[in-house]
Amino acid sequence: MLRILRRGVFGLVILASLFSNTSPASAAYPDRPVHWLIGFAAGGPVDIVARIMAQWLSDKLGQQVIVENRTGSGGNIAAAAAINAPPDGYTLLFVAPNNAISTSLYKKLPFDFLRDTVPVASIMQLTNMLVVSNAFPAKTVQEFVDYCKANPGKISYASSGNGTSVHMSAELFKVMTKCDMVHVPYRGSAIAFPDIISNKVQLIFDNLPSALEQVKGGNVRALGVTSPQRWPSVPDVPAIAETVPGFESVGFYGISAPKGTPPEVIETLNKAVGEALKDPKLVAKLTEVGGLPKAMTPAEFGKLVAGETEKWRKVVEFAGVSVD
Repeated sequence: MLRILRRGVFGLVILASLFSNTSPASAAYPDRPVHWLIGFAAGGPVDIVARIMAQWLSDKLGQQVIVENRTGSGGNIAAAAAINAPPDGYTLLFVAPNNAISTSLYKKLPFDFLRDTVPVASIMQLTNMLVVSNAFPAKTVQEFVDYCKANPGKISYASSGNGTSVHMSAELFKVMTKCDMVHVPYRGSAIAFPDIISNKVQLIFDNLPSALEQVKGGNVRALGVTSPQRWPSVPDVPAIAETVPGFESVGFYGISAPKGTPPEVIETLNKAVGEALKDPKLVAKLTEVGGLPKAMTPAEFGKLVAGETEKWRKVVEFAGVSVD
């Protein structure tokens, strides 16, 4: 009898050991709501895409994916909050070109984005669109350049904050065309559009999802897209490169997590996003706002972010801009 009891106890010890080696986060992930931090205001392009994806993931994962807007500092407030959160998969970050740009544009960031985060999944690629107030006289990119050069310093452009692709697209345009324009940063493009519509600020190089919405509503006029060729969802809008050879600014949207997040959690999230990007209804929604859905493995997405970080470092140096 004693021998049987000893065998039973030994078996329980083995089982306990097996269960103790299973990460609580990965065993039942997610077992509570997931918070997805985005660095820009509600109603803007990042917010639009995040809420489309968050709803799909909530249904798929069986737990609510809550979009939280942490605005300011070109998205760096949200990035810092995500990086400082526990690496358990319950705080994620919406990643966009601003995170790649900020690495070189901001001189005193309290974190190193590539070092302090891990890539999770790619969502889509997108272009920016140059849109102007309906009261602005230029109807083409060439007319815009001519007007700008004839009125140096008298044109203002909005952005969704320092260090965003919206900001740097304009700075690249300024350098390549020698246009003298004044930068007016906002805490998100949705906040900027009322001033563009009223012509207090004349233009913005906004991400396509929100720019397209304003163009379709007749609130502003599209002059060009920042992709090297015309963008598939808006083929009637010229590429700025048709007038300014070599001009290019193509962005990406995705998800990252704090460094140290369990690989099993990352795999679960990446698989869920991959399945989402095969759903015809979700793909149609992303396409409708101008995106090109693009699934990647975590490693592939990490390589993309690293490559974009280096690309935008060169643009920042070329444009000669910086933020303390």
